[in-house]
Order: sequence, then structure tokens, then C-alpha cells
Amino acid sequence: MSAYLNTRVSLLSERLWAEEEFDRLIHLPHAEVPSALTERGLAALAQGYGGDDPLSLEARIIAQILEETRVLVRPLSGAARDFIIYWTRRFEVSNVKTLIRAKMSGERYTALIPRLIEMGPFARLDLEELMHADDVAELFRRLEQSPYADIVRHARRAFEESHDPFILDATLDRAYYEGLVRRAQPIEAEAGKPMRDLMAGLVDRINLVWLLRYRFNYHLPPAQVYYLLVGGHYHLQGEVLQRLVTQESVAAVIAALPDPLRQTLEGAQSIMAVFCQLEDRAARQARSVLHSAAHPLARAFAYLVLRERDLRGVRAVLRGRHLGLPSEAIRQALGHQACGVA
Repeated sequence: MSAYLNTRVSLLSERLWAEEEFDRLIHLPHAEVPSALTERGLAALAQGYGGDDPLSLEARIIAQILEETRVLVRPLSGAARDFIIYWTRRFEVSNVKTLIRAKMSGERYTALIPRLIEMGPFARLDLEELMHADDVAELFRRLEQSPYADIVRHARRAFEESHDPFILDATLDRAYYEGLVRRAQPIEAEAGKPMRDLMAGLVDRINLVWLLRYRFNYHLPPAQVYYLLVGGHYHLQGEVLQRLVTQESVAAVIAALPDPLRQTLEGAQSIMAVFCQLEDRAARQARSVLHSAAHPLARAFAYLVLRERDLRGVRAVLRGRHLGLPSEAIRQALGHQACGVA
């Protein structure tokens, strides 16, 4: 397994984009874009280039991520395979959110189809069967008989208490990432510090950005914010999160962080700045793991994190070109995509 996975990761890593390649894509003549994408291993995006459906571009990017993930999981078994496959479940959880919202609004299934993500061999839900549930309560019952039972059970309780779509989505996200952390623990024991560092960067970033958004954008009370965070792990343990949710400003939260997070974010004055600085830090960390002699699974996970970041950038450039935006505006959009802002 190790030799095959290491080889595959090394080969795939050659597809990652350097900053100057994004700049080249921005300035390429229209007719040369498809061949440039194909040369970079993005034939599916080249095939769809020039279309007027933004969802098609998103679907093609996710299909690319899933196809490369399929290659990487081929030699895996047990906990390692379970972890990498679960990483793709984010996309199917997005389908769950779309199904629930559609059922709440009475949207017809035929209108919903274009917004659902095609999971291919990773699919675990019968979307058509779920959409034909009589009402939201029946949809939840069916989902609780699915492989997403643990995730959906918490969301159903939140929905019954508030009927708030935002709280529903936040509860689904929290449950998903808690499942990821559980699956990562045996991997961290085997793959060591590089894998733990990748997970720490991911979960700490998610918790901190969620905390700031929930407190200062949505003005949720501290107790509710704490409930919606992923259970305390890594640098942001439970008692640290309890202290952070009571702070009265973004600056106060940053000042109360433990090192090295506080040092990383020193000078950040907005939630966007926090998000981008943490995303940049995570990307540097992933590159370090990818180009090291770390455990093959840690290298594979680092590659997947970086590849998704790359493809967000490609999406920003292609959308900007399609809209006829000037180069500088595309570069600005590219910067937003690099720090995870759609």
C-alpha cells in the first residue's frame, strides 16, 4: 500500500498549480484555454469551457476531486480507507441540506436535480427516493435509516426546536466534522505528527472562523455558539472555546487565543483576515507535508487539501473570464477563492 500510494501522490502532485500558472490562465487567448486545462489534467473542465451554466463548472470540479480521490483510495483498507472516503462525504452532506430545504419550501424534484452533486461511486444516498418523501418529517425519518443517521439525528433535533434553516445547516456541519475527527484519531496514531498537524489546522480553523461568524455576524449567544462548534480538540480544547465564545470583539478573541494561533493572527482585524491567514497557514503546512517523507496517508490528505484549493482558484479564473471581468478583478476573485470564499 505505502509504495503505491506514495507513487500516486507524487504523480498527482505534479498537477498542482503554481501562482504564475493562474496568472497565465487569466491572460490566455480564449481559444487556448481548453488545451491549457487539458495539459494540466483538467480535461473535464476543458470540455465544459465556454458553457453558460455556473453549476456545470462546479459539478465538473467536484467530479475531478472525486475521481482523484478514487485513485488514491484504491490501495487503502480499514480505517485509512474509511477516513479518505468520509472526506468526500462533505459533498453528499451538501445534498442532504439541499433536499431538506427543498422539502421545506415545497420545491419540485425536477427543479432540484441541477443543484444536486453527482457523487458517482461514492454515492450512498438514493436522492430520488428521498425527494419523494411526503414531508420534512418523513424525509428526516428516511435519512435516519441511511448511512448519515448520526449526522442527521442531531440536525432533526435542532430543526424541531427552532425550524431555523441556518441552525439546521450549522448542526449538520458540526456533526460531519465531529465524525471526521473520530475517523482521524486512529490515522493520527499511525501516521503521526504530520497527520495530526493537518487535522489540527483544519479543525482549529473551522472552529475559530465559525465562532467569529456566529458571535459577531449572526449575534448568537455564547452558549449557542459553543454548542455549534466541533467538540474541543487540538489547540482549541473545550475550556479554551468556552472562554473564547464570551469575548466581546474579534480582537479580544484573537488576544485570548493560545499560541501558535495567537501569533499567526496577530494584526488580523476582521473575520475575513482571520480566515485568509489561517487558510494560507494551512496551505503552507500541507505543502510541507506533501513534499516530505511523511506517512503516505498524511501526504495523500495533504494533496487532497491542496488540490481542492487549486481547483477553487481555477473556478475563480474561469468564472471571471466567462463574465468578462478585467484581469485585476479576476485576481481579486482568485484571492478570495484561495482563502475559501465562494
